[in-house]
Amino acid sequence: MILEVATLQIKPGQTAAFEQAFAQAQRIIASMPGYQGHELQHCLEDDHQYVLLVRWATLQDHTEGFRGSAQYQEWRTLLHHFYDPFPTVLHYSAVTPSLS
Repeated sequence: MILEVATLQIKPGQTAAFEQAFAQAQRIIASMPGYQGHELQHCLEDDHQYVLLVRWATLQDHTEGFRGSAQYQEWRTLLHHFYDPFPTVLHYSAVTPSLS
């Protein structure tokens, strides 16, 4: 499993609209091959910051499958205009197995 971590800085005054758009956009990502789940977390210290955590079966499911798909264009249209600056996206793999 690969964990995608995207730090999202939303333009001031746009958080409510972003959350509404994300509610629609999450259906897109959830329909993609290799998708295993996601969470959107809102920062307590910075009202305009979020972190998006997406679990993928492989790195290629995200970087080639999702980003190379027609559905990604819809995702971009729904969400990318809210970001300033554009998000940093990194991918992680587990070092030790989960205890749960």
